[in-house]
Amino acid sequence: MTLTVDDSGGTGRAITNDVTNVQWGMPSGEQDVTGLDKSGHERILLLADFSITLTAVFNDAATTGMFQIFKNYRTILAGQVGRTTTLVHSGQTLTNEVLYTDFPLSRNADGSLTASVPGVLADGVVPVWS
Repeated sequence: MTLTVDDSGGTGRAITNDVTNVQWGMPSGEQDVTGLDKSGHERILLLADFSITLTAVFNDAATTGMFQIFKNYRTILAGQVGRTTTLVHSGQTLTNEVLYTDFPLSRNADGSLTASVPGVLADGVVPVWS
């Protein structure tokens, strides 16, 4: 698996080596449209969403370290609200514009420094695998 996230300048940086765990979801809202004539639920899908959480080890390497990517996570790129985030696994690619909402660092009892970086869909474009 590879993971690429834009830095604050808009350049995609591979941070696969720093990320130890990634979780993502692509849920859709749902609406109950059950009529009085039904004895079971009828539902329709509403808007699509995307969320991601990256768990990473601290690395402040000049251009490729996760610290360099997320230290300015609030920086908005010209004409772009989110950061392009690309996951590639087994020849399948998922690319989204992600709004990263926090960059919490944790110094653990063993001395390690880690981060768990959450993000959400930024631009209203439905996430799809290609």
